[in-house]
Amino acid sequence: MHNAGLSTNQIMRQVIYALALGVSASYVFFGFGVIIQILLGMVSALTVEALFLALRGRPVLESISDGSAVLTAILLAISIPSIAPWWVVVTGVAFAVIFGKQLYGGLGNNPFNPAMLGYAFLLISYPLQMTTWPVDYLSFSQVVDVVFNLLHFDGISGATRLDDVKTSLSLGSDIATLQLQSISQAWINIGFLVGGVYLLARKIIFWHIPAAVLSGILAMALVISMFDSQTYLPVQNHFLLGGTMLSAFFIATDPVSASTTPKGRLIYGFLIGVLIVVIRTYGGYPDGIAFAVLLMNMAVPLIDHYTQPKVFGRS
Repeated sequence: MHNAGLSTNQIMRQVIYALALGVSASYVFFGFGVIIQILLGMVSALTVEALFLALRGRPVLESISDGSAVLTAILLAISIPSIAPWWVVVTGVAFAVIFGKQLYGGLGNNPFNPAMLGYAFLLISYPLQMTTWPVDYLSFSQVVDVVFNLLHFDGISGATRLDDVKTSLSLGSDIATLQLQSISQAWINIGFLVGGVYLLARKIIFWHIPAAVLSGILAMALVISMFDSQTYLPVQNHFLLGGTMLSAFFIATDPVSASTTPKGRLIYGFLIGVLIVVIRTYGGYPDGIAFAVLLMNMAVPLIDHYTQPKVFGRS
């Protein structure tokens, strides 16, 4: 993020505004559960951060009002299933705030993207709850019943289209026999793409990382599909399924955990895109965004070290 004229709170609010279209599309297709998860996440993030700051003897109001905890909660909440039990988002957000941010000294010191750290923790710990999505639009009462454990959800839930396609291909199906399109995920990705363009126009994020992430996805998907176009997911579906646009414009661009040099941002983003496709194709999880981002977070110090621009004018 490079708009130096804005405060941290203003930048965080701009990012939240940019998420609006994608979140609205998620609400249209998945129902009020999306809003419930976001509200639960925001309350949890602010509560946990306030308690942890108080334990550290740090000023509470100043820190929780910068908007970073709220943004982390929103990013994590929209990444998990809208019908996940209430304790999933509460646990994930608490883990993200404590282990992804506060233990390192707070905003500006965290080496990992907090939202993706929380997501990876949830995916490893609760794989069933994290991979079960509603198969149809649910009413408000149904969502409340499911989220707060008042109703069993086997009959109204299933895998995402990306997970379903990946499972079918692993069982021997080929591309020609599968229904690859997903109207809901396509519109959600378009919503986040428009939001990302807004952030670029406002100079809230650098162009290098989104362009590099999408280029990495394109390049790796093309290479893999060259070996067997009937076994591996086509290039266009990598862009329209899963959380591709969310990752490219909102997650990989985290200013603290991402690379800080122009050349480094291109390398960092490109390798995230490559890893997303590799994990989607060969890994055991339906989408590789969280693990791709976290792996590259670990490589950021090395990338920045070798991509520092030369300083001219010194003797």
